[in-house]
Amino acid sequence: MTVYQLPAEVGAFARYLRGLAASLVPGEGWYGVFASRDPEGLRACLDGTEILPWDVVESLLQDLGESPLGPQAARAKALHGAAAAAHDRRPGGAEVLRERLEAMERERRYAETRGQELDAALRAAQGGGPDADRIGGELAWARDDHARATARIADLTARLAALADDRRPTPTPVSTAAPGPAPVSTTAPGPASTSTVGSAPAPAPAPAPRSRPRGARYAWLGGAAEGEEAVPAPVSVPDLPTAGTAPRGARFGGAEAPPAPAPASAPRPSAGEVAEDAARAAGNAVYALQRLRSQGRSGEAHALLCEAVAGPPAWLPALAAELHRAGLGPDWSTLLWEAALLPPERLAAVAGALADAGRSEDCERLLRQGVSRPVGELAGACAALHAEGHHREARALLTAFLRVRTPEDAARLAVADPHGLIPQLRAAAAAISAALERDLLHALRVAGLAGV
Repeated sequence: MTVYQLPAEVGAFARYLRGLAASLVPGEGWYGVFASRDPEGLRACLDGTEILPWDVVESLLQDLGESPLGPQAARAKALHGAAAAAHDRRPGGAEVLRERLEAMERERRYAETRGQELDAALRAAQGGGPDADRIGGELAWARDDHARATARIADLTARLAALADDRRPTPTPVSTAAPGPAPVSTTAPGPASTSTVGSAPAPAPAPAPRSRPRGARYAWLGGAAEGEEAVPAPVSVPDLPTAGTAPRGARFGGAEAPPAPAPASAPRPSAGEVAEDAARAAGNAVYALQRLRSQGRSGEAHALLCEAVAGPPAWLPALAAELHRAGLGPDWSTLLWEAALLPPERLAAVAGALADAGRSEDCERLLRQGVSRPVGELAGACAALHAEGHHREARALLTAFLRVRTPEDAARLAVADPHGLIPQLRAAAAAISAALERDLLHALRVAGLAGV
């Protein structure tokens, strides 16, 4: 019997993954979602016979409260990349990748169609109520499926390209001259060099001057899409913090990039300047999105939307208006879904920016979509909203939470700030129904919070 030996890289990542899973609470967070949806697939990944998709790894790190820019995520990314490359080099690896790419394309198309149907149904249920909440929950999952499929299409495409590069033969120059002394090379040995071990390395070439980043991913910064003409009448836009090429969000890590240090003497921009920058960035982003959509480059389009989510919240209302004006309403829906899965303070900032701009419907939709996150994060979001004076939005968040989560979840939420949250939860529950208020009071008594 032939026993398959796991590559060392795959084994190292599987060990890391098992350690990560051991630190998580079974049945809670994204780990609980993945374990219930596909327990056999998750087990295969923990055993090392399959490679867990990177978006799932990032979601598990989020369950632990790890930053996607921290050392834990960097280590996980390095281990995952090495394991995926080793796994793909197995016999038949390219064929498996192509089959999965086709399957993900089908999944993405189905999720997109399903999302459009549910979005239309949600708009029809304007009055709210249980039907609207149910449809909203289904729509959130359809968007999550679409975003994950899009991310995995980009990942599988990159892995196929890397595999093709690995297998491409390097041409060997053939000389017809008479054999003679080998010429002495004046260049540094490359990756395929057979230089003598221990020889002194050649000096590294001077780094090329850095230029402003270009490509569709940087359209939110004011750049043009890669290989395309610049946006008409380009104007300098302040650089935004970026967190690398990977999209963000809950399944992508869900944290904002660290802010770039500003000069101490830099004056704060006026409201007019902020509005001007927002309009300019929105125009750049919509221009690039239209080009990417027309070329079928959906993965890059999604990355651009995620880049916008990581930008200044005050810019997003202008982007919403521009997207709807250009007939790209589904892209705004995708952006709201990504924003709903940001860290608590960031979620509150985006919700506040939408409320301040008069986009109350978008704000409430954002908050409804955000209630699937861990209760500790929701408590932080509620506190951040109150701190910014957005008390109405905090009530909307708690109301949406009570509509879709259990009274026991509400009791766990109240533990974070019993004196502040219990009165708010009781008021929100009473506004929904007397039965829900009774169930909430019972859950609070069981949790030992009845006397607070």
